[in-house]
Amino acid sequence: MMSPPKGTAAGPAFDVIIVGAGAGGLAAAVTAAHGGASVLVLEAADVCGGATAWSGGWLWAPRSMLAKAEGVDESIDDVKAYLQAALGSDYNPVRVDAFLRAAPEMIQFFQTQTAMKFVPGSHINDIYGDLPHAGTGNRSAGAKPINARRLSRPVRALLRGQLYETSFLGMGIMAGADLGAFLAAARGDLRGIWHCTWRVGLHLFDLLVHRRSMQLVNGGALIGRLLQSAEDAGVDIRVSSPATELLTGEQGQVTGVVARTPDGSRTFTARAGVVLAAGGFPNDVARRAERFPRTPTGTEHWTLAPATADGAGITLGESVGGVLSQGAAAGAWCPVSLVPYRTGRVGVFPHIMDRAKPGSVGVVSTGRRFVNEANGYYDYVAAMFEAAPDNESVQAWQIGDSRFVRRFPLGMAKPRPVPLFPYRKSGYLIRARTLGELARKCGIDEAGLIESIRRFNADARRGVDTEFSRGSTPFNRYGGDPGTAPNPSLAPIEKGPFYAVRVLPGSFGTFAGLATDDRARVLNADGAPIPRLYAVGADQANVMGGHYPAGGVNIGPALTFGFVAGRDLTRNEEGSLA
Repeated sequence: MMSPPKGTAAGPAFDVIIVGAGAGGLAAAVTAAHGGASVLVLEAADVCGGATAWSGGWLWAPRSMLAKAEGVDESIDDVKAYLQAALGSDYNPVRVDAFLRAAPEMIQFFQTQTAMKFVPGSHINDIYGDLPHAGTGNRSAGAKPINARRLSRPVRALLRGQLYETSFLGMGIMAGADLGAFLAAARGDLRGIWHCTWRVGLHLFDLLVHRRSMQLVNGGALIGRLLQSAEDAGVDIRVSSPATELLTGEQGQVTGVVARTPDGSRTFTARAGVVLAAGGFPNDVARRAERFPRTPTGTEHWTLAPATADGAGITLGESVGGVLSQGAAAGAWCPVSLVPYRTGRVGVFPHIMDRAKPGSVGVVSTGRRFVNEANGYYDYVAAMFEAAPDNESVQAWQIGDSRFVRRFPLGMAKPRPVPLFPYRKSGYLIRARTLGELARKCGIDEAGLIESIRRFNADARRGVDTEFSRGSTPFNRYGGDPGTAPNPSLAPIEKGPFYAVRVLPGSFGTFAGLATDDRARVLNADGAPIPRLYAVGADQANVMGGHYPAGGVNIGPALTFGFVAGRDLTRNEEGSLA
């Protein structure tokens, strides 16, 4: 039995306490509140949203009402067949079944009963299109964009701002038609230019009047809508209040939380239970050193998660008997590059889009390609771990020619009309007249690079990648350029000058987390649930077993198991709401 530390003042009692205000935590909070619970959310940062607020905001949630509205009504067995092929021995039938059955219910609940509104991912494909029953659209959903003026002032004050590296002047751009219009503008398309003009013009007006972007898209729209839903349901959200300890009763049940609040240390009683949703451990250097490949000190890795995603929720769970569980990989890998600014700050840029565009390849120091660049970001980093020579740090270079950099982004460097000079001056973008000169500037084997590009160019002209089958799946082709033939993901790299960006291993967050059951209850070493303790989001071991079969397999399970936990807490025979 754990008692409050001395000097800790007693706070009010709630039915449910949520530790963390990301997608999973807020989903649990809103669901529990709609079930009749009084809910407290404790967030360590001074704003809400966690890594989700900086993400693309898409979630993988097959068989939803959105898919059916688009005419797609597939069976649960079809989706299971794809996951069985993609996850292999890491496929957990009980948890996967729970996720696939609850995901449509989650979408329907939020879409019909809250301020959360979704748009269908009609053209978003599963990554491994060569596997049985891979999805070719409508297994994903995204948050419907919203102008922040439609949110309450208290909610706007809680919003985490857009990640600058994934924005244009601090303005988010949504995947799909919005992004397509910006890329079309780089080619001189008049409709694209008009779209960009009004979007950027409105953004500049918002900066002048409101001192922030008000056009919420992607993860910002998802968190904004969840926060408004939470306020509408009466959820009490307290920021700058990290949980420091779990309290337990005589039978080992979790009874509350100690938190460090702006008013000092406080205890909060949870009559029904506590949900851990603090964002996993991507910023826990010691755990990274222990669990991430080729990261001997833990500092050879760059995450896109906020600093408060430091493993605190995992530690709380372990303190009462929870167990950290890992599948194929500990992290949700993403290739990144480091962006130096004049202020001395170094930004972290995720290479999400540029890798699939025609006319660019990734190579390691030997000059050889190592992956189908148009596959998922997880695959790029996993292959980089394997391909980088053992006697050097893990790194790669994404390379394109002069035509590529004026049509498409190359890392943080933007296409026409944005100038390349600032990126060259800072050293972020490396430029050379010839491939040989580029190799020497980057420290790449010159002969290896020239041979790789020669072979790639020959394949690109034929439209068939003989090394890695790039462009052979719907996922690859959708990420390419529909105006490029015969393969939208392949084009020769031949017109100098040539450019390169150094790419490093990074992550959106962690896949390893606390072991849970199909109800999101935290399990102890014997596999038994710890009474009244749940874990969701990145604090929960991801249901995909450390694999990345589709975009949105972080946020989809986070929202779904948050919904499952919130619903279970209001039906829990061990809690006060039974």
